[in-house]
Amino acid sequence: MCLIFSGQSVVAQDNVIDRVEWVVGDKSILRSDIEEAIRYWVASGRTFDGDPYCVVGEDLAVQQLFLHQAAIDSIEVDEGNIMRQVEMQMDYVVQQIGSKEKMEEYFNMTSSDIREMYREQLYNKEMTDRMKMKIVGDVKVSPALVRRYVESLPQDSIPFIQQQVEVQIITMQPQIDQEEIDRVKEELREYTERIMNGETSFSTMALMYSEDPGSARRGGELGFMGRGQLQPEFSSVAFNLTDPEKVSKIVETEYGFHIIQLIEKRGDKVNVRHILRKPHHSSENLKASLLRLDSLATGIKEGEMTFEDAVAVYSDDKDTRNNYGVMYNKESASSHFALDELPVDVARVIESLPVDEVSQPFALLLDNGKTVCAIAKVKSRTEAHRATFSEDYDVLRQMYQAKLSEERVKEWIKKKQSDTYVRVNKDSRGCEFLYPDWNFFEEK
Repeated sequence: MCLIFSGQSVVAQDNVIDRVEWVVGDKSILRSDIEEAIRYWVASGRTFDGDPYCVVGEDLAVQQLFLHQAAIDSIEVDEGNIMRQVEMQMDYVVQQIGSKEKMEEYFNMTSSDIREMYREQLYNKEMTDRMKMKIVGDVKVSPALVRRYVESLPQDSIPFIQQQVEVQIITMQPQIDQEEIDRVKEELREYTERIMNGETSFSTMALMYSEDPGSARRGGELGFMGRGQLQPEFSSVAFNLTDPEKVSKIVETEYGFHIIQLIEKRGDKVNVRHILRKPHHSSENLKASLLRLDSLATGIKEGEMTFEDAVAVYSDDKDTRNNYGVMYNKESASSHFALDELPVDVARVIESLPVDEVSQPFALLLDNGKTVCAIAKVKSRTEAHRATFSEDYDVLRQMYQAKLSEERVKEWIKKKQSDTYVRVNKDSRGCEFLYPDWNFFEEK
């Protein structure tokens, strides 16, 4: 909360009538634009290295260079994903500041205006990021270049690698009783009947009963999505809907059971509402799965089978079952994790577990909201150390590629600065800008 309230002093320096602070090409950046962006930065937890008006003003000016080129190059972004990020940001602010009303008071805006502010900020950021990716392209480096780069670095600039582990895991899903599944389906049938009878609306029912918290607060609305962004079973039904007044049949996905209502189709994307209900396992079934895994762990420890063989026969985890149970780190594109990159339940278990020892059974909450039972084993553990070429080549390669990418972007910005009309308010000419080569045109 202190971060957000500290931002109030940042944007209350002067009582100045709104004015043009920057002109970049044919785009004007107003003082109110900068103040709005400052509030957004503060509410998002970002900090300023210098005067906020200088830092954020230049950031918006640079952003305009990217946005202008992105429009020329017909860069597109996923509006549905943008709206999901908007809701997450607004939820974060409400949690930090205390309530929706306090958020509106802080921004001096209605919730609708705040949502639009976040949408514009996130849209511009996504467009900028995609334009940067296009500018950077495919940065390829050879081991020889990476080695030369690393050897040129001072010792304290070489990254420090946290302790890394490779983890194998076996999961079992506790059985869900048929009575529980039938109960959830009957609830969804009741919702459908009430909606079709005109007793209530789909969005009201989603707000009250859906177990998808992200969309429930929006009346179940997902925003425009492509087929590949949805679960296959969900996508098949959603894209076949034609009547916005109707409700779909019950659809099962790995998240639970859904009913769906069409809002609008637009090209190869669809916007729908849905209500998600999740059948839950009983505590008895959870205990039964933990006991099965305890017996399995004992068998592995006594040499009746290997962990790898047990994965192939018993594990329900589709992501690791065909890889001998080895967990994959999407962030680093490898099987190595720092402890803070692992799911909390897994990290807690393997933190002090010796290499090759099988853990006790434990409950694990998955990203889809389901709880499974698991046993784990540490396949390998690398202690914290300063990165070396032989052991951490991928880390050093990525570091060098990031440096080259940053240099390409800076070169592109410098070129754009040289041939883009820029005018800045005289009060900002004393700023220490990150990109000092702005071609300031004097007013006539």
